[in-house]
Parts: sequence; structure tokens; C-alpha cells
Amino acid sequence: MNNETSKNGFNRRDFLKAGGMSTLALTLGSTGVLALGSKAFADTTNNPTSGFGGYGPLVPDPNGILDLPQGFHYKLISKEGDLMSNGAKIPGAFDGMAAFEGPKNTTILVRNHELGAGAAFGSNPYDATAKGGTTALVVGANREVIDEYVTSSGTIRNCAGGATPWGTWLTCEETRSATHGYVFEVDPTQPENEMSRTPIKEMGRFSHEACAIDPATGYVYLTEDASPSYFYRFIPTDTDQKPGALQNGGKLYAAAIEAVQRPAASTFKTGQKFEIVWKVVDPHLCREDAKAQNCIEFSRLEGAFFQEGVFWFDDTSAGEKKLGRLYRYVPHTNTLELFYEGNDAREMEYPDNICMTPWGDLWYAEDGSGQDRLMGITPEGKVYPFAANRQSGSELAGPIFSPDGNTLFVNIQDPGQTFAIWGPFQRRNSARAREMSYAAPVNLAPQVSDKVAKAAEEQGMSILEAAAFERHGVNLS
Repeated sequence: MNNETSKNGFNRRDFLKAGGMSTLALTLGSTGVLALGSKAFADTTNNPTSGFGGYGPLVPDPNGILDLPQGFHYKLISKEGDLMSNGAKIPGAFDGMAAFEGPKNTTILVRNHELGAGAAFGSNPYDATAKGGTTALVVGANREVIDEYVTSSGTIRNCAGGATPWGTWLTCEETRSATHGYVFEVDPTQPENEMSRTPIKEMGRFSHEACAIDPATGYVYLTEDASPSYFYRFIPTDTDQKPGALQNGGKLYAAAIEAVQRPAASTFKTGQKFEIVWKVVDPHLCREDAKAQNCIEFSRLEGAFFQEGVFWFDDTSAGEKKLGRLYRYVPHTNTLELFYEGNDAREMEYPDNICMTPWGDLWYAEDGSGQDRLMGITPEGKVYPFAANRQSGSELAGPIFSPDGNTLFVNIQDPGQTFAIWGPFQRRNSARAREMSYAAPVNLAPQVSDKVAKAAEEQGMSILEAAAFERHGVNLS
């Protein structure tokens, strides 16, 4: 018997049709233990050498910079104050990044600089009195920097942003003034061009943090770093998905819950799902409009990432213990869910930038009061550390994998340092990445019978996926 059709002729594709849904629309998951009937099956993905569940304990770095698991290595590839290719000094305050495939087996990194007022470091700035902006690094196959240059300048507090499906970087200003507080699109192959110095004003004037794009629709989802903060969506008029198209306008919306008057995210419980209502807001007065229309108020939103049909974002100081939260918004079902709340500083303390690994785990960089780490969560709900910053007083920022998945790039903000990290990373696993999209919120383990477990095996499905179908009323047994 193959994995496509069971004895009764009912196959996995039939399950999808019967449930009236796609795998991307399913929303559930588990902890590290799956309950199967009367048996408790321990998570078997904790082999430190596999990457499924982490890579084992961190090894103290004799250089006092980065602690990593056994078998991993790092290289400092760029440092604040060193010289770029044109002889100018590399600006500081390294923050969010994106990685793009370059020519001749290179990776092009685009990096934010969270700097405020001062003389612009570029030659074609948006504002000559603003010190923020972005730089790019062309990194060769041996993890050596081949070229380093300015890609945009004259902006303020470029904190995070998001990569576009068409190969550009949306850099976000974390400020709000009469002339700042916008998103700018940066083409790493066309540094400091007119597009990079033109604000996308219809995407909102507010204290931006991060954004990510749903490649299926071209919609842009944005987070706000303010207290309170709001969750936004931008629908572009031009759906061509090419450089500059976002500047052709669109509408900005803020998320609300119609059934709840003045909804505060602080009242959400892990696993609760809410259907979102999107309220049109004036991009110049979006915060005021969001408040007036009773949109959801979060504590202080930070990182964002879109993968396998889900927009992930975090709230850095939210939760009962103020340690942070991770949210999941599924556009297909238009539902928002609290996925994980930090209740132990050993597992989460002020999550900031986030990314998804090539094998499907969610990683978040901390910006806490103690030693900041790069932490991971598996689809099975296991939380584990991958890196720890030994340099006190400065956060980790901008974690992102190279397009081939073999190298992790990450920053230490102050003094600005960019590292390349490599080792026995798990290979790309799109099926596991999809599992993260419908994994149940952490600490909510699915209950499935032995019969369902057997049916899942016959169908070539994971227990998580089988539990999802059961939850949505599809009889597998």
C-alpha cells in the first residue's frame, strides 16, 4: 500500500476536499509530547545532530563573543568603523537584514542602520540631516565580503523591514515626524537610486518596525513599534509585484475584531482565534484612525516574517509576565491567533527580529535585560537556544539565512558587527515548514487516537496534520 491511497480508497487529497480547506488554512500544533490514545509518544526530533528540536547545549566561546552549539563556527565579516569598498566608514547600529541570491554563487545582504539625526552617510540621501539608512554586503562562497556599499541614506532609525518576493528590501523608519516615519524600497543592485529615496507614503506614517509580503496576493503586513501599537495591512493598487510598484499607491488598513469593543491583545489567551475585520485608515493619521475605530491594541510590536501562508509577528513586552508573545495571522482564513506566550525567561525574554529556518522552525532574537540569545521553536512546541551574545549591553539583530540555507547571518547592534555562521544545519524541509503553519499553539497538545495515528501513517501524514483534520471534523479512522 502506498502513501497516497488507503484501503478504503480515501486519500490525502480527499481529506482536503472533504474538509473544504488547504493545509495552509489549518491552524493547530503541539508540544514536545503527542498524546496518542492511551500512549504518550515523546517527541523524537530532539537529536542534537539533526536540528529538529535544537542542536544541543551552547559551547562557551573562548573569544567571548558568540556561544554556539558544538560543530558550528562563526566569522566576523563586517564591523562598524571599518571601510566600505569606496573608502567610507561603515556606519553603526546594525539591525534588520535580508539575504538575496547574487551572481556567481554570491549572497547579497541588505542591512539596516538604526541611526537618528546627523549627517547622512550616503551620496543621494532622502534627507541630508538624517543619519540612518541601509548598506549592502556581497558575500562570496567562502563567506568573504567581496563588496560593501551604501544602498540608501537620509532616513531615521531604520530598525527592521522585510524582503519582497521580487528581490528588494523594504526598510522601515521607527519614528514619526512631519517628514519621517515611512517605508522605503531598496534595490540592492541599484544602490541609492530614486526609488530608494522616495517614501511610500500610502503605506503609513508611523513608528514602523517590520513588514512582510504575502506572495500569493502582494498584500503587505506591517507592525508598529509604539505603545500601544497596531497591526496594519497595505493592499497595493499595482499588483505587478516588481520594483517600484508599491509606490503606485494603495489602501492602508488596521486590524480590528468586530465582536469585541476596544479589543486589547493583552486579554488574548494562547490558542484563541479571532476573525479579523480590516478598517481603512488615513495613512498620514493611521494611529489616530486605528484608535477611533477600536482596532486591536498591542503592547509593542516588533519582528515579522511571512512563510507558507502565514504571517508571524511578535509583541516584545506582552503577556502576563511581560516576557513577550508570538502571534500567527492566516490570511486564507483571516484569523489571528496567539501562538506562544513567554512565561519563563529561560525560554523567551523580549523577542525582537524573527525569521523562519529553511527546515521550518521559527527563530527569534531577544532584546532583553540580560544575555540576549537567538532562540527557536519547533512545530512540536520545543523551545531551544541556538546562539548567545556574550557581549553585554547589545542586542542580537537581523537573523537571516542565505538563499542556499547553508549560512546564517546575524548582527550585534552596538558596536555594529555582522557574523556569518555555518555548521551542520538541517537541510531545507518545505513539508516541515508547512507543519509550522498549522502547528497548534505551544502547550496545547492535540489528542489523537491510535486509529487516527495509523491512518496518518497510511496517508503519509504527520501526527500534527492528522490532528488538524480531526479538529476540523474530517474522520480519518
